[in-house]
Parts: sequence; C-alpha cells; structure tokens
Amino acid sequence: MDVVFLLAIIGVVYSYALYPLILRALPARHCAQASPPESWPLISLIITAHNEQARIIEKLENSLIIDYPAHMLEIIIASDCSTDNTDSIVESYAGKGAFLVRADQHLGKEYAQQCAINQSRGEIIIFSDVATDIPKDAIKKMVAYFSDPLVGAVSSEDRFISVDGKVVGESAYVRYEMWLRALESHYAGLVGLSGSFFAARREIATRHWDTQSPSDFNTALQSARAGYIAISCPDVHGYYKDIKDEKKEYSRKVRTVIRGITAIARHTEVLNPVKFGLFSFQVWSHKIFRWAVPWFLLAAALSNLALIGDGWLYHVAGIAQLLLYGMAIAGWLSSKLRQNILIRIIFFFMQVNIAIAHATIKYFTGTRMTVWAPSAR
Repeated sequence: MDVVFLLAIIGVVYSYALYPLILRALPARHCAQASPPESWPLISLIITAHNEQARIIEKLENSLIIDYPAHMLEIIIASDCSTDNTDSIVESYAGKGAFLVRADQHLGKEYAQQCAINQSRGEIIIFSDVATDIPKDAIKKMVAYFSDPLVGAVSSEDRFISVDGKVVGESAYVRYEMWLRALESHYAGLVGLSGSFFAARREIATRHWDTQSPSDFNTALQSARAGYIAISCPDVHGYYKDIKDEKKEYSRKVRTVIRGITAIARHTEVLNPVKFGLFSFQVWSHKIFRWAVPWFLLAAALSNLALIGDGWLYHVAGIAQLLLYGMAIAGWLSSKLRQNILIRIIFFFMQVNIAIAHATIKYFTGTRMTVWAPSAR
C-alpha cells in the first residue's frame, strides 16, 4: 500500500511538473524563427460553421479585413450541413472574396474541413472557428514561420474576451499551458494545436486526414510523421469570448477529452517511441499521464486512508488532501470564494480532473463525439 501511495503521488505530479522539468533539462532541438517570404504564398483560410447565422457575418467581416494580398488569400466557409441561414449568408458574400463549401453529409467538423481542403488551392491552409476573432496582422505572422523548412504546422495562442469586450487576464492554467506549448515547440513539437486557429502546410493537411479525430491533434501527428514539427507562436493570437454558461464549459471539457482519447485510440502507433521518438514521449507525458491524474488522485486518497495509522507522514498527507478537496468544494459552492486565487486554481484543477474522469467513463462505455456543435459564447 505504501508503494501504491507513492506511485499515485508521483503520477499526479509527473504530467504537470516533472514532465516540463525533464523537457527543460534536455538540450533544445529547434527554435523556429519567423522570416517574411520574398513573395507571399497562396493561403486558404477554412472557417468551419454549423448553424452560425447569428455570428457568421461578424466572422466574414473579420476575415475580409485581414492584412494579406487579396489575390493570394481564399476564404472558404466549410458548412457542416447547416440547417439555418448560414449558407445563404455566406453565398451573399461570394462577390467579396468568400465562398461556400457545404459538406454532403452531417458528419462533424473534421469531415466539413476535409470537404473544404479538397476544394482549396492554398500552399498553406489555415483553420479557424466562427467564434475566433483573427487580428489583421496574424496571418502574415503565422505564414512567416513556414519559411523555416522544419515547421509543418503553426498554432496560435488563445486569448479570452469578456462580455464587455476587454481582454481577460490569463488564468494560471492558460499561462501554464502556453508555457508548456513553448517548451514542446523546442523539442519534438506540439502534441495538439489550438483547434480554433492554426495553420499547416498543404502536404500535412492532405496527408491521412482523419475525420474521426480532432484536426488539431491529427495535424500535429501528421507533422511528426512527415518529419516536421508543429510549433506554438506567442505573437500569433486568436481571440474568443468566454463561454457564458459554466455547465456548457464543463460539457466542452468532457467532449474535448472524449475526442482526444478517440484520437489516441485510432492512432496507437503514436505511443511507440521506436517509431516516433521524443514525440511519443511527449504524447505519453502530456496526454496519457494527464488523463490518468484523476485515477492517481483516487488511488492516493484510498491508499492514504488505509495508511493513516502508519506514521505522521500519512497524517500530514491526509490533512493536505482534506484541505485540497475542502477548498475545491468551497469554490464549487461559492462563486465569491472563487475570487481567491488559490481556491480558484484548486477548484479549476479539480473540475478539470472530474471532467477527465467523466469523459473516460463515457468513452469506455461507448460514447463518441464525432458530430460537432459549437459552444454558445
């Protein structure tokens, strides 16, 4: 039982702390440098939409003012069989430089993206969601990174907008994730991009596109498979509004994990370090061990309870766990208490792990998330 407790604690700490420390201890393999090309390549901006009549005009207007040579930018709205007025609104913009590709079946986001890829012409393909606001200079910044011959895909960094239109201060979790992405960019590349705004070379986007796996993970995987790296760019931002309903934010987390587990289950070869080397190590560390944390937490609590009479160390550990869960419950019961930074971090940590556990149970009892519905913001 002592061994179970020790391994459980190491398991909790590993993905969040030991893994990034190991990366930092390794010699950096690559540091991508942005370099504007002599001539800008043809770009396809693919925006996926499903029943987005309330927001599609704003997204189209945002896309049309992007600072990029107009004759080298095609804007494609990939409609996932929208049943509202989304398609007709997009068609009214045909004369302004945007055109519609409607999926022939309602099979989800990735299938709609594939339909658009098949009709695109760009050397670089950029993917975005309707809810994401792209700064005018972001495309040029993103494309400049592809001057590096080792870069296969480029991810933006997420920025949140409050209901009053102001940029929300980054949470500790977001800052941590962006720091971890920066570390991975210097080694075997990202194991997942920002799904709301990222870019890939055409040869990556047309290489084994998997309509059953999240495109942000599949793009990172295909980059590694083809000998490229996927990088995160701190100077390329995608802005989107916080989800208004906390229950929908929780559901989004569950959905995201189910899709992530599905992707790994469909591509188990990525877990083989003989084939993928350091990239495989990063997938194990960032994905598999992260998804195992709620079960490590459960094992730590149960083994600690069994060992409570075996010395002061287990008494201290037990009290620490009671404080941890007590603060999480306090944050859940009171939004006012969540204003305290420590309680907010602990509450968010526990919420994420409950969502992971929930998603894991749903996945192994048969739930899959292929058909996609955007979160209300």
